Amino acid sequence: MTAQEVRLCGLLLREHFGEVVEKVGTHLLKCGAQNLRTIIHETGLSVDLVKKSLCVLVQHGASTFSSGRKGPGSPTEYHASCDRILRILRYPRYIYTAKTLYGDTGELIIEELLQRGHTTMSSTVKTVADRLTQNMAEGLTMDYSEVSSTFSKLVETHFLQRCPPLPRVGNKDSSAPSETPATPGTPAAPVNTAPPTPESFPECYKVPSMTLIGRGKRQLASEDGEEQRSAKRAKMDPQTHGDEGIYWQVNFERFHLHFRDQTIISAVANKLDQTSSEIVRTMLRMSEVTTSPMATCTKPLSANEIFRSLPPSYNILRPILDQYLTLLVDDPMEFVGKAGESGGGMFVVNLHRALANLARATLESVVQERFGSRSARIFRLLLRKRHLEQKQVEDFAMIPAKEAKDMLYTLLSQNLVQLQEIPKTPDYAPSRTFYLYTVNQLPTARMLLQSCYKTVANLVERRLFETKESKRLLEKSQRIEAILASLQVSGAEPEQLTEVEEMITAPEKQQLDTLRLHINKLDSAENQVDETIFLLESYINSTNASS
Repeated sequence: MTAQEVRLCGLLLREHFGEVVEKVGTHLLKCGAQNLRTIIHETGLSVDLVKKSLCVLVQHGASTFSSGRKGPGSPTEYHASCDRILRILRYPRYIYTAKTLYGDTGELIIEELLQRGHTTMSSTVKTVADRLTQNMAEGLTMDYSEVSSTFSKLVETHFLQRCPPLPRVGNKDSSAPSETPATPGTPAAPVNTAPPTPESFPECYKVPSMTLIGRGKRQLASEDGEEQRSAKRAKMDPQTHGDEGIYWQVNFERFHLHFRDQTIISAVANKLDQTSSEIVRTMLRMSEVTTSPMATCTKPLSANEIFRSLPPSYNILRPILDQYLTLLVDDPMEFVGKAGESGGGMFVVNLHRALANLARATLESVVQERFGSRSARIFRLLLRKRHLEQKQVEDFAMIPAKEAKDMLYTLLSQNLVQLQEIPKTPDYAPSRTFYLYTVNQLPTARMLLQSCYKTVANLVERRLFETKESKRLLEKSQRIEAILASLQVSGAEPEQLTEVEEMITAPEKQQLDTLRLHINKLDSAENQVDETIFLLESYINSTNASS
């Protein structure tokens, strides 16, 4: 975990949960696992604030707890998860993907679970049905069964999963049966402090049978305090629906697999054509269940199986399919590979090679944008040839010696290019030493990833500053919008609405428009940088898994 990651995590926690949670979260990230007493002492916060902050972090999966490292009976320790906090940056993308795949209902289900951290299926279904009913025409309502059906589809496709059962900590219950009795003088057995993963739970993707019948209800009260009242009503609801104690959360890894597949499909479409991308999409869809998340390639698929699984709307004949598969196999990007000849040919999607080539293209693009096309030519040449002397770089790149030397030293100073010394003799004399320039793709990708974290942190900080500077104006605008909404519901006359709208002056409207334009630009930039972050993270994780 680097300083840039900790800084970005702190900004995300402050934006979503407030400064107190940010202080506790960043303290755990910097200091590692700590018990409650130590956190209170070192942060200087009150016991109540620290407990509430830890509850928020645990509720959203940003922190886990386990037995102390000293063994049974030691105080419970809390750990902060940097990776989980960084996922907050990708929340809009998760919600948009759910909307694309499952419509408005799927969007609201994912949004509700991301807001709550984890909750029961019945509570989510009720809340989503009420929100959908609120936006429907008068007299129309959303049935609970429709929302439950979409929820079940999200579970079937593994976009949602059950929360794993909580580990026992503290062992304060004297009635709990002890395991093998300890012999005096023997050291205590090591305590497994690793939290259980959802996949280790056998019923991770099993939907409980619920007795939830009804339709969504419209909220007649004003928006202020609506969430608090609905949460309180849910707690005091005496009805049981058969899913008590079964909590659900968003499966981020499944979303990441979907993003990875979409990135590969989009790259194939840009490199070749739409038909090639549909063939690759079909191959990825066929191997979704059989391929493990960290596999370097999909399971082999025969040309006959691919042909039968293609959408009929594309009208791709078998000879045309064979030509496209040959084209994909021969392409330098190596998206598709051939694994055998049976069944008309066995083909695989090279997931790791595809990610490596996409990461490589990203690095080349960064070098070109920062240092120009000639530097990008040198960088691309070193990636292809691996090791070259300065004179060879000049010759192959067809760049004058002085310019090539300046560009190489500039790339070297930015750690984008490395210099390797190979001596002819043990004394490392410069006259008897080869100096070879090279590019190590993995360390360079890691360095660029840290730069992306820094960029996103700067964007978030700027957005928070802009919002803070115009806080009074934003609050005034929200109050006027709430008044207008209540007047429209009560059937007010147009003159009254115009009078309320004129409470914001023309200069204030102009300032609000400028602020919203800036915020939208910052949001768009965050999403674009996050796409680069996801690609680099996927490449690094895939490389680590394959090595």
